[in-house]
Amino acid sequence: MKLKTILFLLNIWIIGDKDPSNISYGSILSSLSQAKSEVELFDGLGSYKCSLSEFSSNAQDYLNQGFIWLQSFNHDEAIRLFTKATEIDPNCAIAWWAISYAQGPNYNDPFMTEQRNQASWDALQKAIKLLESASPIERDLIETLKTRYENPFPADRSKLEKAFAESMAKVWKKYPENPDVGAIYAESMMQIRPWGLYTTDREPVEGTEFIVETLEQVLNLNPNHPGACHLYIHAVEQGKIPEKALAVAERLGNMVPASGHMIHMPSHIYTRVNMWDRSIIQNELAMEADIRYRKISPNQGIQHMYMVHNNHILSYSAMMIGHKNKALDASRHMWTDIPKDKLKMLTPDIDIWMCSVYDVQKRFGLWDELLEEPAPPEFMPITSAMWRAHRAIAYAAKKNFDAAETEYAEFKELYNTTPPQELLFPGWTEESYRKRLDPILHFVPGEIALQKEDYALAIEHLKKAVLAEDELGFGGEPPEYLQPIRHTLGAVYFKAEKFEAAEQVYREDLEEFPGNGWSLYGLSRALDAQGKSTEADIVERQFLTAWAEADVPLLKTTCECIKDM
Repeated sequence: MKLKTILFLLNIWIIGDKDPSNISYGSILSSLSQAKSEVELFDGLGSYKCSLSEFSSNAQDYLNQGFIWLQSFNHDEAIRLFTKATEIDPNCAIAWWAISYAQGPNYNDPFMTEQRNQASWDALQKAIKLLESASPIERDLIETLKTRYENPFPADRSKLEKAFAESMAKVWKKYPENPDVGAIYAESMMQIRPWGLYTTDREPVEGTEFIVETLEQVLNLNPNHPGACHLYIHAVEQGKIPEKALAVAERLGNMVPASGHMIHMPSHIYTRVNMWDRSIIQNELAMEADIRYRKISPNQGIQHMYMVHNNHILSYSAMMIGHKNKALDASRHMWTDIPKDKLKMLTPDIDIWMCSVYDVQKRFGLWDELLEEPAPPEFMPITSAMWRAHRAIAYAAKKNFDAAETEYAEFKELYNTTPPQELLFPGWTEESYRKRLDPILHFVPGEIALQKEDYALAIEHLKKAVLAEDELGFGGEPPEYLQPIRHTLGAVYFKAEKFEAAEQVYREDLEEFPGNGWSLYGLSRALDAQGKSTEADIVERQFLTAWAEADVPLLKTTCECIKDM
């Protein structure tokens, strides 16, 4: 999930507002996962069998499925199944270990809360009481998990994650043929710096290469280990060679048919390697799985965020190859798929994505539709600011400059007003909030200037917007702005007859977003304008291939705010 740059450098988020509608999903993980209800086994979870224990009772079935959901980042469902295993077999020490482990921080939710810490601690104590009857590998794992938690809740957890990884290294050394142990060890190392495994230049930070090597060892033991496949994609997606995970992505795509998130995961690689159509397919399948899952298990918290993310990356992928209707539908589902009573609770974690519908409308020049969009809820600060900014862009495109300036003034007022902490992404500061909006702060005046055909001023603003966009960093997921700002800057350079500059901008964009139709078209036009007809023809054919299934006409521009490049 995408959200990465400064945010995950922090290792704690303490809830200050006790109104349940304002509490982030992270704080309610334990209450949802421990809700009293009948727990049944699922269909469609693949063939994985946990290698950490073996029981003759059907507690093993619940353990197996709990570990699959755990590896699929559905910790609530995992805990429900692990709890059921303890009811079937009260002496199942590894189940209490698993509950404690699942209540802890994870790669996509590293912000521990006091409530979850207590739930983790309590489960760990129950596992400890069963040490004497546990198997050797269970005892080693339980002893190791002691290093991960403290009670009372510590102010700084970073030392605990490091201690846990160091302890897991010893367990992996003792059991080098056990893929589950290897996967847990790799995850423990990733948890030290979640979404921070690479620099903004896509160079691995210290320790990342060892994580990748460890996961490759696990995959050599079991190429179809769901957790190792999942983690391997995350471990390489931000680097310079994402195609290393392509074979893994192909296997994972249908490995766990009941998990929408696991079906979705290959798209993290597909969007990096010019497989936009495959990304669309995987996320459509993921959405179908999510619909089935919600009917079976409707009591959800964090999983609503994962479901929104599937729509988010689908919308982004569809935009890149001209699938307007799919992009628009997916961006609308981001709103309709979340129960209204959960929206405020989830806002800190999804607000950064929910302006996607405006991005799609801007991308395809749907100015009237954009201006008809109702204002988002006031408790969504990023979405509210982006709504104002997009309205300014739409008015400028319609040459209503007074209205555009008015909307931009409203945007700047929101930009300069720091929202309450409980509405911000966990770990965000006032600086983080403004940094997220910095690109659009420069982009809007650039749009107004280009509509006035003041291309020099437009270029000045848009270059600042691109720099601010680059400062946001990256994930293996949709960028912060679904329409890259370089698409607009390149078009303005072209209109200003700065064809070499346009070529450079489009090449930079294609390096980051390979095979996207918009920059292929722009590059072909920039090359042709410089008389580089042979290369222009090659790139144009690449564009036509990318656009083959588009539901919009062949492009005449790389930004709908500028017609006929």
